[in-house]
Amino acid sequence: MSRYWRMTNHDVLHPIGWDSFGLPAEQFAINTGTHPEVTTAKNIANFKRQLQMLGFSYDWNKEIATTDVNYVKWTQWIFLQLYKKGLASQSEVSVNWCPALGTVLANEEVINGLSERGDHPVVRLPLRQWVLKITEYADRLEQGLQGLDWPSGTMTAQEQWIGKSEGTEIEFKVDGLEGEKVTVFTTRADTLFGVTYVTLAPEHPLVSAITTPEQKETVNAYVATTSSRSDLDRTSSKEKTGVFTGGYAIHPLTKEKVPVWIGDYVLGSYGTGAVMAVPAHDERDFEFAEKFGLDIKWVVDSKEEGEELSKEEAFTEHGVSVNSGEFDGLTTAEAKKAITAKLAEISAGGPKITYKLRDWVFSRQRYWGEPIPIYFPVDFPEGVDPTAVDPKDDGCDHTIRFDQPIPVDEADLPLKLPEMEDFSPGDDPAGCLARAKDWRYFQKDGKWFARETNTMPQWAGSCWYYFRFLDPKNDAAAFSPELDEDWMPVDLYVGGAEHAVLHLLYARFWHQVLFDLGYTKHPEPFQKLVHQGMILGSDGEKVSPFGLVGMISIVACRRLCLH
Repeated sequence: MSRYWRMTNHDVLHPIGWDSFGLPAEQFAINTGTHPEVTTAKNIANFKRQLQMLGFSYDWNKEIATTDVNYVKWTQWIFLQLYKKGLASQSEVSVNWCPALGTVLANEEVINGLSERGDHPVVRLPLRQWVLKITEYADRLEQGLQGLDWPSGTMTAQEQWIGKSEGTEIEFKVDGLEGEKVTVFTTRADTLFGVTYVTLAPEHPLVSAITTPEQKETVNAYVATTSSRSDLDRTSSKEKTGVFTGGYAIHPLTKEKVPVWIGDYVLGSYGTGAVMAVPAHDERDFEFAEKFGLDIKWVVDSKEEGEELSKEEAFTEHGVSVNSGEFDGLTTAEAKKAITAKLAEISAGGPKITYKLRDWVFSRQRYWGEPIPIYFPVDFPEGVDPTAVDPKDDGCDHTIRFDQPIPVDEADLPLKLPEMEDFSPGDDPAGCLARAKDWRYFQKDGKWFARETNTMPQWAGSCWYYFRFLDPKNDAAAFSPELDEDWMPVDLYVGGAEHAVLHLLYARFWHQVLFDLGYTKHPEPFQKLVHQGMILGSDGEKVSPFGLVGMISIVACRRLCLH
């Protein structure tokens, strides 16, 4: 494509770069006992040599690497813009922590409570994490897909990942706990009269308060067991498990008491961490009720006259309300509106829009990533002169005030990684950078401060590289407004379908923030997207074009790659 447009007398920018931070590079360095900076540079040089042998028409004058300090500077600068706009904040997040590997694992990396790599025990821990508030852009991210020339499957994948749902928020008061309530979200408010129990996630903050003394031991044991299972493991399991708390919630309309259970199929990280269970009209709730002998109440009937509903399975289709008091006879759509309005009238709920999309957990407890440009004050016990003590010393009593984050001055960027001989992860959730005490602690104006020891995820650098391709040598800005106007948005993006809902969504989020801040005139980064195919070997496995170099002639390899 680049050759064609050049031959038709068009200006073409066909750049190349290296997304070179991240866990794979670090893990390889740990396994080989070599610093990741060294192994990364070697790999880049090898890839570059092979690409040049293949004769691709890349503009090597625009070459970048996300690990170059001049690139890191502007990645950190963008983080500071997110922070100043209120889109980057700290939060205690329940994560999959593997002490043996010394890092947080993704849900996909945990199988039956053990790490996929090495079969090490994994526990759910609340850790202080930096979070980017991508959910504040959920509507924009969905609406921005309109008008883009992207594969329909990728558009659908992003829409489903954002997961906009219009429904009803409903509040159930807790019996015996004054002022406490369980909030749920549902898209089927018409089934409210069919609620026969409420299920909380094991990590729901009200579990302890609702649980009766008689059920305490059973509930605590269940919570401990589920704490080692990942969200993916819990939701994909076909076996439904749960225990009764001994407590009850009050139905907002009938005022009946309904039992409160906890079940591991409900996630604290999704929605409100609680669901109203309507077993007659929800397959998952039906299976749970059948297993534990809970009541099943039918409140939606088929629209088809004379049709007898099976009581052997949940009826999940739309129909007509029955056994629902004043709402009997209404269609599903009518009942949804009427019941939602009634809840709003009595201040027990109302209409609500939610998203499947979660805020982006942005912290990694590893070495090979961009340092987060934030530091914190260090406090000492009352009466201690801060100029007479050193928090780097073992045994020095001090407190890092994580509740008072301070952004690094933009003039002091880039904040570089410290030189470390031992950069392997440890069992400290603060990350291996916490061991670099001379780097972590510093004095300023007679006061001690501590740098953030979490690093950014490998997605950070790839969120904005297309901007840096425009202006890779610019020391004064991430990119110039003139070049943004000349070249953006990207006319053709060729990339793998595996990036549909992570890299492409994160890049669009950062881009829209920069658009709001006035750094780009274009609301979307990639106008046209094409997914390339894959070269497969005789065994059906993916083969990189680089692996073909040396196996066959360069001419044949070029023909294969270009056709």
